[in-house]
Amino acid sequence: MEEKVSVWKANLTNGLIMGLVGIVYTLGMWFMDLTFNKVQGYIYFAILIFLLYYFIRSYRDNYLGGYITYGQAVGAGVIICLYSSIIGAIFTYILYTFIDPELMAKQLAFTEELYTKRGMPQEAMDTALNMAKKFQKPIITAISGILGGVFFGTIISLIVAIFVKKEGNPLIDAPEVKQN
Repeated sequence: MEEKVSVWKANLTNGLIMGLVGIVYTLGMWFMDLTFNKVQGYIYFAILIFLLYYFIRSYRDNYLGGYITYGQAVGAGVIICLYSSIIGAIFTYILYTFIDPELMAKQLAFTEELYTKRGMPQEAMDTALNMAKKFQKPIITAISGILGGVFFGTIISLIVAIFVKKEGNPLIDAPEVKQN
């Protein structure tokens, strides 16, 4: 008889791998001074979609006998993104606290430059930047990273699950029932 593994345990490794891929990508962009490059953000987003598709499909094939409902696929995707977001949040805290404590100031300067290019009035820019400064602390950034990662992970999972779901015929694929 097959032993059932919880969805949490089965997707732990997938979430950790996805989190580590995010760390490696982020460090690569940081070393190349492309942290604020918009195109790199889109590339990373595409990588996340591909990884989530691959990991949910892998979960389906390795733990669920090749079949997964839409809801199970969404749930697995959210769990993978939760684990990945926790790993990413820990790394974000380390990055902003120890590796590059000036990164938040660089981010604020980048945001100010962006507001200036868009023609935002100085008073509105000052208000927005002061508000951003209040929330730009490593711990707040890390926590919002977890929340944002799970939120966007849920949205991506809702889409990816459409392509991963594979439901069998309940009359053919139903487990045999023992009779007394």
